[in-house]
Amino acid sequence: MSTARTHHRFSVAEYDQMIDKGILTEDDRVELIRGEIVEKMTIGDEHIACVNRLNRLLVKLLDDRAIVSVQNPVRLYDSEPEPDIALLRPQADFYASGKPKAADVLLLIEVSDTSLEVDREDKRTLYAENGIHEYWIINLIDRTIETYRQPQPNGQYLNSRIARSGATLEIEQLQGIAIDISQILPAN
Repeated sequence: MSTARTHHRFSVAEYDQMIDKGILTEDDRVELIRGEIVEKMTIGDEHIACVNRLNRLLVKLLDDRAIVSVQNPVRLYDSEPEPDIALLRPQADFYASGKPKAADVLLLIEVSDTSLEVDREDKRTLYAENGIHEYWIINLIDRTIETYRQPQPNGQYLNSRIARSGATLEIEQLQGIAIDISQILPAN
């Protein structure tokens, strides 16, 4: 005889309470996705280097036009993902008054190798449903950058593109910012 497993879904408020009470700590590599506490993938050296390279590049390029948030939570309807990079609207208190919400996000970036399927399917859909205007996947396997724009409530983006070496990307909500892909994915 088999019994069905019952899953308990957590609200964002319940998840935040678990963090506040020390039930979940920084050592717990988890994030809240659609009400479920999900273990994050282990990150390798190339992933770390890419995030560090992006952080340095974006801080230099953006100056005070956006806050570069690295692997910090963004509060969505039923989720609190921790994208590798979030470019946020400037706020005087740097979001000390509360985690950024979808309306605060200018661009979310996930660096992907082992998490590529999750980032392409689950997170892309989640971000589109929550109105994240622009989403990039830095694909370390294929050495490309997938860009998604114009989110739809059904979880799709109307505009998607795959950029390869030699291409330049612009951040749609930050006019005048152009990034050569080789600055993010240098030749091996």
